[in-house]
Amino acid sequence: MKQPKAKKINKILSIHGDTRIDPYFWLNERDNPEVLAYLNEENSYTEAIMKDTETLQENLYEEMKARYKKDDQSLPYFFNDYWYIVRYQDGKEYPIFTRKHLSLDNSEEPILDANILAQGYPFFEIGSIAVSVDNQWVSFSEDTLGRRIYTIRIKNLKTGKILADEIPNTTGKAVWANDNEHIFYIRKDTNLRAYQIYRHKIGTTVAEDVLIFHEKDDTFDVNVYKSKSLEYIFISSSSTISDEHRFIPADDIDAEWKIIQPREDDLEYAVEHYGEDFYIVTNADKATNFKIVTTKVTKCSKEFWTDLIPHREDVLIEGFEIFKNYFVIEERKEGLLQIRIINNATKEEDYLPFSDPTYTAYIGTNMSFDTDVLRFGYTSLTTPNSTYEYNMKDKSTKLLKQQEVLGGKFSPKNYHSERVWAKSRDGKTLIPISIVYHKDTKKSADTPLLLYGYGSYGHTVDASFSNVRLSLLDRGFIFAIAHIRGGEYLGRNWYETGKLLDKKNTFFDFIDVAKYLVKENYTAPQHLYAMGGSAGGLLMGAVANMEPSLFNGIIAQVPFVDVVTTMLDDSIPLTTGEYDEWGNPNEEEYYHYMKSYSPYDNIEVKEYPNILITTGFHDSQVQYWEPAKWTAKLRDLKTDTNLLLLKTDMSSGHGGASGRFESLKEDALEYAFILKCENKV
Repeated sequence: MKQPKAKKINKILSIHGDTRIDPYFWLNERDNPEVLAYLNEENSYTEAIMKDTETLQENLYEEMKARYKKDDQSLPYFFNDYWYIVRYQDGKEYPIFTRKHLSLDNSEEPILDANILAQGYPFFEIGSIAVSVDNQWVSFSEDTLGRRIYTIRIKNLKTGKILADEIPNTTGKAVWANDNEHIFYIRKDTNLRAYQIYRHKIGTTVAEDVLIFHEKDDTFDVNVYKSKSLEYIFISSSSTISDEHRFIPADDIDAEWKIIQPREDDLEYAVEHYGEDFYIVTNADKATNFKIVTTKVTKCSKEFWTDLIPHREDVLIEGFEIFKNYFVIEERKEGLLQIRIINNATKEEDYLPFSDPTYTAYIGTNMSFDTDVLRFGYTSLTTPNSTYEYNMKDKSTKLLKQQEVLGGKFSPKNYHSERVWAKSRDGKTLIPISIVYHKDTKKSADTPLLLYGYGSYGHTVDASFSNVRLSLLDRGFIFAIAHIRGGEYLGRNWYETGKLLDKKNTFFDFIDVAKYLVKENYTAPQHLYAMGGSAGGLLMGAVANMEPSLFNGIIAQVPFVDVVTTMLDDSIPLTTGEYDEWGNPNEEEYYHYMKSYSPYDNIEVKEYPNILITTGFHDSQVQYWEPAKWTAKLRDLKTDTNLLLLKTDMSSGHGGASGRFESLKEDALEYAFILKCENKV
């Protein structure tokens, strides 16, 4: 089939005395029939080129799907007189939410069946569910487009009737006041920024809703949440580098909202409540890796903050959980997560023991203060997702539930994981790499390896188990995660040195990791593949330009690749809130630096590796036209005959297809692409 060729209409973009010419700018015309025709033509081309993998894709899909338990349910958790359960039924794509009163032996009460709500929609997603304090009402939100714009609805759990109340254009989250009559919710503006908090009374129209808070600074988003104690409702305003929280008693919706600490540049904090105190994790007083402080509810501004857990240079605090007799902290040291337990009375400390060389551990759902039992999660590259209970009094551990891997072939003993460190080009910085492979796979220049990376927003990609990934590991692939700068794997400074005017460190680290893996004979460039999504897609685009011969194939999922144009357009969702991450290109220094790495702006007339690009037409995070423009320009300028494929899901957004198993078809396509590049179709 002939390669698609997008027409060129030169758009001149000038700022700071610099001019860029964009021949594919017109692809941002969402309703233009020619745009839709081009996207469909690219889809047809991808389908034609991948036709010889159709059987493989189907086999991969069925293989992946077969590993999951079809009739499955979540681990029940107890809250406010009820056990809550989420379960799946064989043959159905969406979750069913239920509860049982007081005892798990009691009959199941239905809350919501997403399979019924999803009927007739090509895309459907439940945003959040919240039950009122009196257990009579449930608010839920749904997105039927994939653009992460949710409509909130309310159901009477006694009668099963869904009320006429419909609240559109929200983030999906709702918080119940303790009067069981009002919810607080968040509206989005035309750029999809969460910017207003409203109060809604059940049984009334949206027109009667009360505006509670309006965030006028377009670099800040708002959120609303309730304390674990259920005593307070909080509104937070947050940018990348600053936070501000205000609160009222959950029993008094008409109370005056009080600010805990007014916003300041470079002052971040988050709040929880217990007893007479607020517990706050913050970077105040140059606590780069954060510390935990306490303050009285009646005196809560920062001059009253008292250190509870001091700042440490070598430990990043990621979260905490308050109990009546214990205080539990999520910490990260040398890249690995630790769970630290402090006895409030004796001050004795324990760390939960983890033995894998690389793993993920986290505090689970713990709704009660007065308990000796901590629920926590654990997973590694070879250990399926597991939930444990740890008795903080007698120090015993009990496995409650572990993800089942069906099919009869999986055993953790058949796979090997390791963590190694690559030296960066500066000669002193060491970059961690998590690696997994089948025990029968030999490291060699002939061994295929898939390298994954992200490296932005301080988001850390930890080593965790993947049912899907087994389809590569069992075919002799090595899988590796590059824990590059821009994430917080090695603490806050690891993030700070991978953003703004240091952003290229993210790309250099990934390239240096790839070269290390080749040097150490894990693989060779002709068998090396890279994968990343969203900001990780930016990473893919950058390394494709910088080191195209280092990789045989690249998969860029919903990639953020037209950095300069997007960051100059404050009408695009989320742009202004990103200035603290990428810089504001309206300032000349940031403009030129951004332009020097922006994947779209740096495509050259040269050879590129095989590339598969995926996007969603309704994507609200990275607009579909960025990957579309990138594809068109690559197709025009690249000089090789390698594969270049664009797949646009016309019914989904940033998160891909909805449903429990439908997304596996996307995984199957990506793996088939790699196997095709390996000549293993």
